Amino acid sequence: MDASQAHERNADQIAYWNGPGGQRWANRQAVQDILLAPVLDILLDHARPKAGERVLDVGCGSGASTIAFANKVGPSGHVFGVDVSGPMLERAGQSTPKSAPVDYALADATVYPFDPASFDLLASRFGVMFFAEPSVSFANLRKALKPSGRLAFACWKEPRENPFFMAPLQAVYKHVPKLPPQGPEDPGPFAFASEQRVTRILGEAGFSGIAMEPHRLELDVAIGRGMDAAIQGTFEIGPASRALEGQPADVRAAAVQSMRETLAQYAKGDSVLLPAAIWIVTARA
Repeated sequence: MDASQAHERNADQIAYWNGPGGQRWANRQAVQDILLAPVLDILLDHARPKAGERVLDVGCGSGASTIAFANKVGPSGHVFGVDVSGPMLERAGQSTPKSAPVDYALADATVYPFDPASFDLLASRFGVMFFAEPSVSFANLRKALKPSGRLAFACWKEPRENPFFMAPLQAVYKHVPKLPPQGPEDPGPFAFASEQRVTRILGEAGFSGIAMEPHRLELDVAIGRGMDAAIQGTFEIGPASRALEGQPADVRAAAVQSMRETLAQYAKGDSVLLPAAIWIVTARA
């Protein structure tokens, strides 16, 4: 993506999602689709896409949410998936049936010139927490909605409510230095954990009727494939993976053992069910 087509303060996120990090997520597309399917089901239930509607899917990643919305709006509707990650959009293109009413754009939603008042629904599964100036981003996105349009997205609640992230990370921290601290409003997975902050951002962007509903889940990081698969997954993407980057083999081996001990308490048969907590945010244009 050309720098002139992006908001300058989003440059770091764009670089990450087009580098090795974004490629790792693209490579794990099939696994992630299974792992996060419960979140997508909840989002679809609240977004209520209808046949014939036009949907804007922000931070669409490898396309699972885009395809799911397309299945709901049917051939008379349309879904436009937008993401900054070239590797993930390439995978989305490979995964999307050619007959699906879907288009994708490699673009920064903060500045992309969407057709005004052209979408019925703005939706996202974990794709909107990475904007450097989210009020500006959502103001641009709101312009793309029809006056009757609505918003629905999923975002993570705070870290202490998400062993899904923190249990593997704490196991790794027994062997490596902690990652640089992130501020509560820095772009990242937990940037929208605060109900007060999200309400303020959306209000500043012009949305009304803002509501946030909490949901608790258990996500199977093994996707039914046993402990080794769970450990492999936590080592491939996520904060535990980032903490281990560049570490020698002996440190990684020790971290594997700690991870196995930590995850054992969440194991049920071939599943490893880590508690997770999300918000489903809804609003009107």
